[in-house]
Order: sequence, then structure tokens, then C-alpha cells
Amino acid sequence: MSRSDPPHTAATRRRRAIGAAVACNVLEFFDFVAYAFFAAQIGRAFFPTREEGASLLLSVAVFGVGFVARPVGSVVIGRFADRSGRRPALYLTAVLMTCATLGLALTPAYAAIGVAAPIVFTALRLLQGFALGGDIGPSTAFLLEIAPPGRRASYVALQFVSQGLAGMLAAAIGLALFQVLDAAAMDAWGWRVPFACGLLLVPVALYLRIGMPETLAPSSSAAPVPVPVRWRAGHVILGIGAIAGGTVATYVASYMATYGTTVLHLSAVSGLHAALAVGFATIAGGIGGGWLADRFGRWPAMFWPRLAMALAVVPVFMVLASRRDPATLLAVAAALAFLTALNGGGVLTAICELFPSRQRAAGLAFVYSAGVSLFGGATQFLVTWLIGATGDPLAPAWCVVAASLVSIAAILRMPETRPAPTA
Repeated sequence: MSRSDPPHTAATRRRRAIGAAVACNVLEFFDFVAYAFFAAQIGRAFFPTREEGASLLLSVAVFGVGFVARPVGSVVIGRFADRSGRRPALYLTAVLMTCATLGLALTPAYAAIGVAAPIVFTALRLLQGFALGGDIGPSTAFLLEIAPPGRRASYVALQFVSQGLAGMLAAAIGLALFQVLDAAAMDAWGWRVPFACGLLLVPVALYLRIGMPETLAPSSSAAPVPVPVRWRAGHVILGIGAIAGGTVATYVASYMATYGTTVLHLSAVSGLHAALAVGFATIAGGIGGGWLADRFGRWPAMFWPRLAMALAVVPVFMVLASRRDPATLLAVAAALAFLTALNGGGVLTAICELFPSRQRAAGLAFVYSAGVSLFGGATQFLVTWLIGATGDPLAPAWCVVAASLVSIAAILRMPETRPAPTA
């Protein structure tokens, strides 16, 4: 957008750019998180064992494998975005995610090609993780840089709106499938349908991304972008710690569909209803959290929702374990998602503002991806293992408490980064 554009023209272009960013993020997160809703079916297709629990455990382990490549993607594509611009980097991530998702939809199951099936499937999850790790930095930097004064956090919080929409879309497709297919059909091919649905929208996503404006200002210096090891170590450590609580809570919330069926012995439809609630609550929390961070500052928006999560999560899981009904499952999942998104807008914005523009995409992407990989990638595996090993249905809650305490310790050390209001 040119500075000489009339106000109404600039506003129209900004709305179109934001719509394109959100729509494409929805598709990329949909492709990544759809796996979580069909972990049981994928486990039986690619990791068949004599014990159902072991098959599920292997499936969620491969879900975690997708996180291993995220820090690598964050550095490689983030540095590309800081050198060449946000738009080409975002277009690249969309292409990579499309290739990975196409592969997941078409890879034959273990029964057809044997041990090659889980190997190929795992490699494709690594490619998904590489693409999503590379996307978060440029897309968040784009939202922050295109925002008008005083609205930075509200724009950055649209990341959570897009994640919520992706979760709702995946859950809605899952609900439709469970209504029309029996268990045998779901295991045989039904789990592939969400990935195929995502592919149908790929042309729209690529068109939107190639038409996005460039928000990275031209550099007046020929000096190369500093490498990640030259980032301030304190910023990186604090950012990773601040992300920990939200990351674990996010993947516990996305695990609630599986938790409802395997631990509470509710129907798969009940679990997917909870996933719909998670998506809606993420959207509401993201919008509210962005407004709070712009209105009162980044620090209050980061600290108070995370403290509320640490205090409330065990009691609400105790109620869920005692009642074991769909309504309580829905309420608990929604509460987790709402508080996480409420906290997240301030966290992402603050981390973005710690880095200058020529290090912003790579800096945020590395901090976010490292935090998600360290704390989020193992969450569903750890929760599944803990429940199986201890029989304690509160295991997810204790994981959220531990991660929330890490985040609180980091947030207490983080500076307030909101720019001072201009007169």
C-alpha cells in the first residue's frame, strides 16, 4: 500500500490483505491440525498393532514428529522472508503445505505397501511441520506491519482467529463424516477426506497469497541479515517460555476429541462437538486478547489469562472426570481454548516487537516454533502415555499447570513493548 493512497483506498486494500492472510492461514492450520481429529483412524491405518492403545500412541507420536521440523522451517523460511519479503515466503509455505497434504491424502496404508507406509507418512508430516514453522513468522510479521497505529495486537491476534476457523472447519467435516460413514469406512478411507477437502481450496489460497502487498520496507543497507545466533539470547529464552503454557493448553484442547472417546468413553461425535467449541472459543479469545493488549498493554494481556489457566485447569478437569458427559467436555475444552487465545495475542505481539523488522520474521518464527516443538510436539504423546501408565484422567490438567508456571515465570521478566500513544 502506498502512503499516497486516499484513506478509503488504503483501508480497502488493507481489508483485502487481511482477508487473504487469514484465509490462507486457515487452510495451512487446517491441513496440520486435521490429523489430530483422526489420530485413532490414522493409527490403525499406518501403525497397526495388537493393542489399540499402542496404535494410538504411535499415531500421536507421528503427530509430534511434525513439530520437529518446525524450528528448521522457521529459520530457513524466516530468514528468506527477512531478506526477500513477506509475500514470496508466504507463497512458498503455501506450496510446500499443499505438496505435503496431497501426499498424506494419497499415501497407501500399511496393509497395501507395508513398512513403507509409515515411513512416507512420517516424512510428509515433517514437510508439513517445515512449512508451518516457516509460515508463522512471515504471516505474523505481515499482520503487525500492515496494522494501523494502536491496532497491532488486534491484527496479530487474527492468527488465533484463523486457527479457530481451521479447527471448526476440520471438526465440521469430521462430524459430517461420522454421520454418513460407519467405523469400517472411516478406517479404510474416511480419514483421508479432510485432507482432500483442503486440497480443493488450494488454488484460492495460492491466488490470494500471490496478490498480497509487501510490508517489508526496503533496506538502506547492504549488510546481510544477522544470523539467528546473534539474536539476544534473553529475548529467545523468554519468548519460548512465554509460549510454553499456551502451546501445551492448545494441544490439550485439540486432544479433547480423542480424550472424550478413549478416556471418557463418549462417542466420537461428542468429541468433535467439543472441537467445534474449541474453534469458536479460540476465535472469541483471539479477538478479545488482541483488544486487551492494545487497550491495556501487552503484559496484562499475557499475565492474567495465564494465571487464571494455572489456577482453574485442575478443578475443571476434576469436574469433567466425575461427570463424564458431553456438555462438560464441551465446556472444559472451550475454556482451555478461550484462555489460551486471550493470552496469545499479547504474547505473539510482544515477541514480534522485541525484534527489528529485518529480523522479525525469522526471530518470531524461531521463538514460536522452538517453543511449540519443545512443549507442544510432545504434549499429546505425553498425555496419552501418562493416562495409560497412571490411569489418571487429570494428567492433561497437570501438564497444563506445569507449562503455565513456566510461562508465568517468563512473562514476569518480559518488558512492556506497546508503543507509547502519540499525542
